[in-house]
Amino acid sequence: MNAPGLHPGAMLLLCFISSAACTSLAFTEEPFERAGKADGYCSRILRAQSNRKESNNEFRLRVEGDPDSYQPGSTYRVTVFASSPSYFRGFTLIALKEGTEGDKEEDYAGNFQIIDEDETQFMTNCPHAVTESTPRRRNNIQVFWTAPPIGSGCILLKASIVQKKIIFFQDEGPLTKQMCEKESLYGDATDKPPLDCCACGTAKYRVTFYGNWSEKIHPKDYPRRANHWSAIIGASHSKNYVLWEYGGSASEGVKQVAELGSPVKMEEEIRQKGDEVLTVIKMKAQWPAWQPLNVRAAPSAEFSVDRIRHLMSFLTMMGPSPDWNVGLSAENLCTKECGWVQKVVQDLIPWDAGTDSGVSYESSNKPTAPQEKIRPLTSLDHPQSPFYDPEGGAITPVARVVVERIARKGEQCNIVPDNVDDIVADIAQEEKEEDDTPETCIYSNWSPWSACSSATCEKGKRMRQRMLKAQLDLSVPCPHTQDFEPCMGPGCSDEDGSTCMMSEWITWSPCSMSCGAGIRSRERYVKQFPEDGSICTLPTEETENCVVNEDCTPSSCLVTEWGEWDACSATCGLGMKRRERMVKMPPADGSICGAEVLEVEKCMMPECHTIPCLLTPWSEWSDCSVTCGKGSRTRHRVLKSPLELGECTEELEQVEKCMLPECPIDCAMSDWTEWSECNKSCGKGHTIRTRAVTMEPQFGGDPCPETIQRKKCKVRKCSRGQGNNDEKKRRKEQREKRRSKQVKTEVTSEHPGGYNLIEIYRHVHLFLYCCTAKQGSRYLKILIL
Repeated sequence: MNAPGLHPGAMLLLCFISSAACTSLAFTEEPFERAGKADGYCSRILRAQSNRKESNNEFRLRVEGDPDSYQPGSTYRVTVFASSPSYFRGFTLIALKEGTEGDKEEDYAGNFQIIDEDETQFMTNCPHAVTESTPRRRNNIQVFWTAPPIGSGCILLKASIVQKKIIFFQDEGPLTKQMCEKESLYGDATDKPPLDCCACGTAKYRVTFYGNWSEKIHPKDYPRRANHWSAIIGASHSKNYVLWEYGGSASEGVKQVAELGSPVKMEEEIRQKGDEVLTVIKMKAQWPAWQPLNVRAAPSAEFSVDRIRHLMSFLTMMGPSPDWNVGLSAENLCTKECGWVQKVVQDLIPWDAGTDSGVSYESSNKPTAPQEKIRPLTSLDHPQSPFYDPEGGAITPVARVVVERIARKGEQCNIVPDNVDDIVADIAQEEKEEDDTPETCIYSNWSPWSACSSATCEKGKRMRQRMLKAQLDLSVPCPHTQDFEPCMGPGCSDEDGSTCMMSEWITWSPCSMSCGAGIRSRERYVKQFPEDGSICTLPTEETENCVVNEDCTPSSCLVTEWGEWDACSATCGLGMKRRERMVKMPPADGSICGAEVLEVEKCMMPECHTIPCLLTPWSEWSDCSVTCGKGSRTRHRVLKSPLELGECTEELEQVEKCMLPECPIDCAMSDWTEWSECNKSCGKGHTIRTRAVTMEPQFGGDPCPETIQRKKCKVRKCSRGQGNNDEKKRRKEQREKRRSKQVKTEVTSEHPGGYNLIEIYRHVHLFLYCCTAKQGSRYLKILIL
């Protein structure tokens, strides 16, 4: 048994000196397992008979995207591979916190996840280490590694290689990868001011988008049928223009990307910024969101930056979703040393545009009023959220973006190159002019890439072409009808380069029917893509008929299988499609069938390619369509390019609202009442009628006319004395009537002597008052008599 504290490398050295004693230990794990336990918490045991060798860079450990830092909680793909024609049979892989020896459990950083159990497994004597399942000849292995939580500091990924029974390599150069903790993904996103740039010349970058949003990594409520990334839209710009930012409000362009996946309005907003923008960044939509092509040939675009426009922003919608996106905001590509950043690798989590209040992928539309600020999603937002975690853990990133410098032009302030590859990249790009296609040149789409010019495992070139369809200005040349890029020829692997490695089938989905016959489906994914660049043709989805063995209740109904999807409502870009099914047997109890018979979902056709329009400037705005109040006004522009080249989809007329001083409102009156009875039973009297104000005059409208009218009346001639008697009788009746009402009055003013003015009647312009006396500290209640 090993002495306590003896390092495994020292033990292997002793074995090499006394080979006879160690021969029986070669490629056996159990004796070393006992030694490992005596040597500390977890010791990497290599099953070889000799000291380790120097690999001369023939074996490498690589983290996808080649990041120098890790995002706490993020998942990365780690590959250990051998350069052709080398190979290896065994390996171990660990992740340690920098400055530790691995003799305690807390020394280990993050967690590994097995991708292929036929290839890799956890070591039985070291649960934090990954090793091969069977010792066989291979040239690469892959595993997932989830980074440790915040505060873990720098870590070291270390690999050891066993090539044969007597040769092994451990931790040398490219077999060790250092990664330090990245600052919080969005901790300073809302208050980081863009720095001024002091770099010289210009730089050209390539941005590549790797979608990682899949059912395997984000299984909760994953939308199987309509998942996609919308067309990516962005720009390189100055600090005076903000496409989007955390804590800011979404523009109309951002809203249309977030809710509809349409980049049209966003591109219009970007182009309206003129000199604040250097390059518009565009990439096609991806349907579905995750597929082998999106990983093997991820969408990318090139853009340029200069001293003024040194920031880069972009966004793309996760579809379907209420208003969720991913992207970068004002990423600064200028260094403090007056140079240009070599590479940026950023994991992306979704953010909410603040325009829709939905909480799940397929929530119904719920416009947010008033509109809220842009914010990153969290795992505690809502229990129905697909990212919900009651413990509040970090959301697993749904995408990764890599921004890499590919060239520098002009005189540079910092002339020291980053490395040899950087020199080569700059020289190569100097030989190839930037593809600044004039807008007067109309091209076809690029053809597919040709096969690599090399027939063996050597560097070569491949080519693609496009055709010049129209030249609007013969004085402006139309270059760049061919494009070349480096490639590696076939034959770089001992394995069949066209082989697809597939996962096991995922469990069958529930039957589509709760009663009777239906269908169910299952899926699998590509674990390893063909090394020769070909496309996997093996199926990734299967369906089959199913029958639910439950007695159908009287309220159950039987429906047919879904029909085929209708054609997409759009010929290009975003549209809608629908499908239907029929009720075969209604519920036996006469109730309404609750099964869905219509499905509608979004569909994405190829990107709309229209002829660029040459237009005149906008005209001046017209006069407002009204002379007062709310109206509208218009402006126009005219198409200058020939119509025979194709249809122009740019708008030629714009309409906006206008507001003039409010229109006058005249006084409005009700109809007159009927004339009252004559106030005298004999002799001369008068009668009245009234009307009310229904609308007071406003903004200088006509004033209100009279509200009461009187006219004379005479019933009959009074006999002598009769007039007085009749008048007394009438007054007595009126007093009795008023007494029965007992209406309370209101004190309107107080006299120092104890007399108070009481308002007892008010009718429009007619007021009636009375006085009352004060008794002690109280006033008498006055009744209408």
